[in-house]
Amino acid sequence: MENKNLTPKEKDFCRRMAQSGDSTLAAALAGFSDNPQKKSLELLSRAEIVAEINRISELCRQTAKDLSYVGYQRLAFGSIADAVSLLYMEKPTIEELKTMDLFSVSEIKRPKDGTMEIKFFDRLKALEKLSADVQDEGGATPIYDAIMRGAQALNTPQETLKDEA
Repeated sequence: MENKNLTPKEKDFCRRMAQSGDSTLAAALAGFSDNPQKKSLELLSRAEIVAEINRISELCRQTAKDLSYVGYQRLAFGSIADAVSLLYMEKPTIEELKTMDLFSVSEIKRPKDGTMEIKFFDRLKALEKLSADVQDEGGATPIYDAIMRGAQALNTPQETLKDEA
């Protein structure tokens, strides 16, 4: 929760510090023009300032993580219809291009022979990234758990299994 006891300049310092990691620059940009290096050290010695910087940094990390997750979802499951339509257009206008969803396109080439080549981002890699996020957040995935239980059962001596039954 945002610290309400900080002045607007102190809040600005915290935001700039979380963004740049440079305390002297953050102090100068926040308006502490008289010896920003000294002022930054004073500010960083206060627990509420450090807590606010940490809060803002965590928000930034979470936002970046959420945005990357959405991006990987678009790469893995998004439509390529607009990119395919682009292949059949003679000379698309800027307005037409602006309305197209070309998020999954990694490269477009128009060789001298007049053809067009479109390369897409790898959907399987996007799916791997999405599944890695699931594993990181909730531990192992259910399929991984099932495989591990099966492997452990294969390594368990048959006498032990009979005893357990």
